[in-house]
Amino acid sequence: RYVVLTSKHHEGYTNWGSPVSWNWNSMDVGPHRDLVGELGQALRERNIRYGLYHSLLEWFNPLYLDDKKNGFKTQNFVFLKTMPELYDLVLRYKPDLIWSDGDWEAPDTYWNSTSFLAWLYNDSPVKDTVVVNDRWCNNCSCHHGGYYNCADKYKPGTLPQHKWEMCTSIDRRSWGYRSNMQLNELMDESSIISELVQTVSFGGNYLLNVGPTKEGVIVPVFQERLLSLGKWLGVNGEAIYASKPWRVQMENITNSVWYTSKGSTVYAIFITWPEEKVLKLSSPIPSSSTQVTMLGFSEMLKWEKAPDKGLLIPLPFLPPSVLPVQCCWTLKLEGVE
Repeated sequence: RYVVLTSKHHEGYTNWGSPVSWNWNSMDVGPHRDLVGELGQALRERNIRYGLYHSLLEWFNPLYLDDKKNGFKTQNFVFLKTMPELYDLVLRYKPDLIWSDGDWEAPDTYWNSTSFLAWLYNDSPVKDTVVVNDRWCNNCSCHHGGYYNCADKYKPGTLPQHKWEMCTSIDRRSWGYRSNMQLNELMDESSIISELVQTVSFGGNYLLNVGPTKEGVIVPVFQERLLSLGKWLGVNGEAIYASKPWRVQMENITNSVWYTSKGSTVYAIFITWPEEKVLKLSSPIPSSSTQVTMLGFSEMLKWEKAPDKGLLIPLPFLPPSVLPVQCCWTLKLEGVE
């Protein structure tokens, strides 16, 4: 479990007192607070891992624009601005994760990425614990990194061989806050949970973005979405946290049932409640010791072998509204293959 804060986005404003961003940082302008430091302390008090997003490029920085004009044959911006900031972030805040971005215009020889990463993994104070993503040069994404982002809102469609992360935003149209956003432009609770489930079934991490206002406030509609997701995880988190992909990620007959696993236990998460109140699972192979329960429901569920293969599981005779959550329910299967 981790939180990622934008330490600096493409416009160059830093949310800490960067010594190379004079008068364009959160200590000099705006809140006059070290936001990177304050959030890091709060998260660590709650035993939550801390990640820092950092943009390599800056849209309007004259040094960067001059290097770009020179075909990235000069590196004044790299050595005077972006690399000093990365080293400062690591030495000062010791993040668990570095979420690099803004890499796409130039090669690694310009960004000096390999030199920084070599230091990070061999000599930095976080060398034994830090994790990085795959955005360090213009041909790096989905090829090199501790884990892969590949692209914003990336969905692999099949089980990748490399650890990956799906990064998306509650506001479908923006990563930052928009005062004119409309309700139909936001992900609803069921869309968020369904996307989380599919991501974890394929072995990915799910990073959900909210854009705060200029005052640093997370607006009520975003709070409601996050609290709903937290409520769902309170019931179904056993099937999500520390889980691993199963031998099958989803039922072939439908995309409304997704699987995760933990040891010998298999979790079947179904997105929609079947009208006939009987859920068919074709992939698990039952045995005489098979037991089926539903997370958030205390009683054991009955089951029977399906005529062809798998299980037929009559669901509780309760409307979904009586159950603890309003979408995406989890069956815990023990004693199946």
